[in-house]
Amino acid sequence: MADSQILGEVSLPGMLQDMVLDSADVNEFLEGLAKVAASELSTEGREVFSGITLLRPRSKGSVASSSEQAQRMDEVQYQFDDGPCLRAAREGQVYTVSDFRTEPRFGNYTRAIAEHGIRSALGVPIPLDGLAASGLNLYSTRPDAFDDAAIAEAVELAREASKSLRMAVRIAHLADTASNLKAAMNSRTTIDVAAGIIMGQNRCSHETAMTILKAASSGRNKKLADVAAAVVTSIGQQVPETHFDA
Repeated sequence: MADSQILGEVSLPGMLQDMVLDSADVNEFLEGLAKVAASELSTEGREVFSGITLLRPRSKGSVASSSEQAQRMDEVQYQFDDGPCLRAAREGQVYTVSDFRTEPRFGNYTRAIAEHGIRSALGVPIPLDGLAASGLNLYSTRPDAFDDAAIAEAVELAREASKSLRMAVRIAHLADTASNLKAAMNSRTTIDVAAGIIMGQNRCSHETAMTILKAASSGRNKKLADVAAAVVTSIGQQVPETHFDA
């Protein structure tokens, strides 16, 4: 698939970039990408089901599927924690399965996926340069469904998708960072308010109030922010929230 290939009147790279900007989060983008992959790799004589895995550091893996049937096939792969897509994502290489009835590499997963009527599959890594690990999984009920031309097309699709997926992952990372920062700021505000309450009740310094809070946190084996919130609510006040200007 060449970069200049046109889908309707929009190039594939342009369409994927628009999908990133229009998606509410990375999972929504992955769902759209899975559907694009299934559409692009299906032919008149070969219907393809598509699934995509995104493995982010310190984050639960994301799974997207082009259809309910594709989702069921993905669930089999995650049940066994093995399969062409997971290996492609983790190892960064293409995995082709010509026929699951004779495939020796995937242990019990092979028999399980064959029982669902899947005969062949293709796992292609989506390069993300250390931001995360991702793989494109393509299934077919036909044996030998993925010839050299189909493999080359899938690899090219994954290459184009990687550019947009890197953008989506960066956006998700920034959103996570902003959320964590907001949570930290809210905790800091609650602690400061609780310290002020203790200062007023005990006519003590801020340092002494913080010592009291920390002692209560240690003695009750609770987070300092949780103890501070309990102090605030104990006098009938709402836990404060830090507001950020847009």
